[in-house]
Amino acid sequence: MGAIADAISRFAQPLLDAADGSPQEIQRALSLGQLCWNLALMPEDSREQSLADMQPTLKMNDADFQELKRDLIMPMIRRHHAMFPNMQRLGTGDPHAALGEPARSPSVQIHPPKPYAGTGRNARCPCGSGRKYKVCCGQ
Repeated sequence: MGAIADAISRFAQPLLDAADGSPQEIQRALSLGQLCWNLALMPEDSREQSLADMQPTLKMNDADFQELKRDLIMPMIRRHHAMFPNMQRLGTGDPHAALGEPARSPSVQIHPPKPYAGTGRNARCPCGSGRKYKVCCGQ
């Protein structure tokens, strides 16, 4: 898996642990994790509006929706902020550093304009990231 998929999996682990193991429950847990991930990246005022817009779609009454928000959504948003304190909004900054990977030297080219010809997919990337070519510059 790529760095973002690994990060989302780590983030969603409490939801996956609570699932009964069925494919439907695993999918539900991953969907909830992705929803909470996206909400955590939003500015707080936009997040509140998105949550308000979500309630009718989920067909939940006010009490049930507030319980979902209090017991699942907000703790997962806090988990995201704790796990990824440097996560930048709107794709700014170094995504590798935001996901908890080691910072790279500014002299190292992270994503070259052309892939390195002849590099095997599973070989370490020649850019110096330490990652496999297929999940770094070979994408």
